[in-house]
Amino acid sequence: MSATLILHHFDTSPFSEKIRVLFGFKGLAWASVHIPNMLPKPDYLPLTGGYRRTPALQIGADIYCDTQVMQAEIERRAPSPAMIPEDLSGLIWPINWWADRLFFQTTVPIIFGTIGEHTPEAFLKDREAMSGRPFDIAAMKAAVPPLKQQWRAQMAWLETQLAASKSGWLVGKKPSLADAAAYMNLWFLACNLEPFVTELTEDMPHIGPWRAMIEAFGHGTPTEMTGAEALAVAKAATPIGTEVHDPKDPLGAGPGDSVFVMADDYGRDRVDGILVAANRERVVIERTDPAVGTVHVHFPRTGYLAFKA
Repeated sequence: MSATLILHHFDTSPFSEKIRVLFGFKGLAWASVHIPNMLPKPDYLPLTGGYRRTPALQIGADIYCDTQVMQAEIERRAPSPAMIPEDLSGLIWPINWWADRLFFQTTVPIIFGTIGEHTPEAFLKDREAMSGRPFDIAAMKAAVPPLKQQWRAQMAWLETQLAASKSGWLVGKKPSLADAAAYMNLWFLACNLEPFVTELTEDMPHIGPWRAMIEAFGHGTPTEMTGAEALAVAKAATPIGTEVHDPKDPLGAGPGDSVFVMADDYGRDRVDGILVAANRERVVIERTDPAVGTVHVHFPRTGYLAFKA
C-alpha cells in the first residue's frame, strides 16, 4: 500500500479498537493521530466538515467517516489477508451491524451505569450534546442488572458459534471482520469492568481463547503523527476520485449537486458538500476548507441519511 493510513482516534474509543484490530489482522503500518474524546477538535473537524464521531480514517485527501466505510476501504486497498471474504460478505456485514448497534447499545449503559458517577462532568455534557438527550446515569444504573442479562445472552450466541465453527473463529476458518466487530464490545466492557466479563462469560469456554487470539494480532505498526501534520498531508494531496456513481441511486442527485449527510442515530452533525458519487456502499462528497484544501469525505449508506441541499 503506497498511501499512508492515518487513523484519527483516542485510546479508549471502542470503534477505534475495531480498526486497530483490523490493522493487526492485516499486519499494516499506519499513522496514529490522537484526538480529544470531546469537543473542541480543531485538527479534526476541518477534515470531516463537522462530523465529530471517532474514529476517522484519512488516506491523503480522502476522509472515511464511520468504521463501515473505513473497513471496506482498508479491505479494498489491502485485500490480503481477506477480512471480508467475498463468499461470506453477505453474512459478515450484518454481524458488524449487530455489533455496532444492538450489542453496543447494551454495552454502553452497563459501563456508564456502573462507573458514570466517576466520569468527568464535561464528558457527560459532551455526550448529551452529541446524543441530543440527557445522559441519565441514574436510569443507566437501574438498567444494569437486566442489561447484564442481555449482554450475557448475546455473548452466548458467540460462544455457540465458536463451539460449532471448530476453527476458533466466528465465520469460516480464518479471522474476519466478524471477529473484530464482535470483539469490540467485549474489549470495551473489559477495559472498564473486567470483573463483569469474567462473571458473565465464566461458563463459556470458547470466549477466552478467542479473545486471546484476537489480542495476539496486536495493532499493526503505528507511528505517531500530529493533527497539524495530518492536515498538511490532506492539503498536499488530491482525492482519488475513483468512486462510481449510480444514476439510479434513490438519493436522486447527480455528481456536482449540493447535498448533505448526517448520521441517523447520534452525533447528527450535518456535513455539506458537492456530490461526487452515491452508490449502494457509500456516498462521497467534496468539500473545501482553508486548513485542508479540497477533500473527499466518504460515508456509508447504512446508518446515514443523505439529502439534496
